[in-house]
Amino acid sequence: MDEDPVTNRLSAVYPELPPGERAVVRALLDDHPFAALGSLRALAERAGVSPPTASRLFDRLGYAGFAGFQAAVRDGVRDRSRLREFVARPPGTQRAAEDLRAGLDSTLAAVTEPLLDAVGDLLAGAASVWALGGPLSELAAEYLIRQLAGLRPGAHRVPDSASARARTLLDLGGSAAVVAYDFRRYSPATARFTEAACARGARLALITDAGESPLAARAEVLIRLPREAAGPIAPLAHQIAVTELLLVAVAARLAPAGRLADLDALTEML
Repeated sequence: MDEDPVTNRLSAVYPELPPGERAVVRALLDDHPFAALGSLRALAERAGVSPPTASRLFDRLGYAGFAGFQAAVRDGVRDRSRLREFVARPPGTQRAAEDLRAGLDSTLAAVTEPLLDAVGDLLAGAASVWALGGPLSELAAEYLIRQLAGLRPGAHRVPDSASARARTLLDLGGSAAVVAYDFRRYSPATARFTEAACARGARLALITDAGESPLAARAEVLIRLPREAAGPIAPLAHQIAVTELLLVAVAARLAPAGRLADLDALTEML
């Protein structure tokens, strides 16, 4: 299914924008198309910027001001009605498989060798590694830690409760690494823990989407994935595939054979 050209355009230009205009794009993408259908002042307030800052975004994108942008959004909603069409007439499994494959190819292409080198060095060299995610991406974080614990000691999933997170932060320092999976709609709980960890000196590897998590400015390593999906959801398969690449990069910097053999032996004994 074709993606909306307006949201594609917003996602594509996002990395090049100044912070104020990025905030406007995040507000638009977080509640598309409804955020675009009110007044310019309401959108600016929602993004936490001034109306002139919001207006500059639409001039930069080549629309005839905010009114021209709204017209493009309305045309997209009227012409496609993508989610309603998907629910009323689901695509065949072959088409869904093609969409998933294309999205996966784009995702893997976004994880370049320099990014893998950087994240491999970070996760292999840190004294401890802590991972967390949002409502769905926490599954990718859990998978990372389960596999990483076989490669090296000190790999932990960030606990769920506020009190347990506070105890974790108490002993966190500059020798720790945090891996955060943060996708729209971005998780406030993930942001709070990660901001606090970075303030205590932890180094951040962030896996996010094209809209880019608000944590991006904190990241030492930033992996930004494209928005392609099979249907109206973001497939977990993309996040797991990227996680597999991260694990390979870490393993290449360690000598995990002995540790993995001990793990197998202990598993059989128990």
